[in-house]
Amino acid sequence: MKVRPLADRILVKREEPSETVKGGIIIPDSAKEKPQEAKVVAVGAGRLDDNGKRVPLELKKGDRVLIGKYSGTEVKIDSVEHLILREDDVLAVLE
Repeated sequence: MKVRPLADRILVKREEPSETVKGGIIIPDSAKEKPQEAKVVAVGAGRLDDNGKRVPLELKKGDRVLIGKYSGTEVKIDSVEHLILREDDVLAVLE
């Protein structure tokens, strides 16, 4: 299924951190926090400004970004967890 976000929204997939930490300790699923790193899967066309002109998004498909722990709306697409959020909810782009 193809999903295209509207306006200034983006579709991201959270990237799961590794199972072990530097000390070799394995973290159980119940103690894990939601990952804050995500990969942009799709972007909308951009928001409209006061004059009705489209303002394109700074993000593009494939960007790795940092997002807030509880931002956006979780959706399942083809049994895979994704997140739809506004471009304003993105904290940083990882390069």
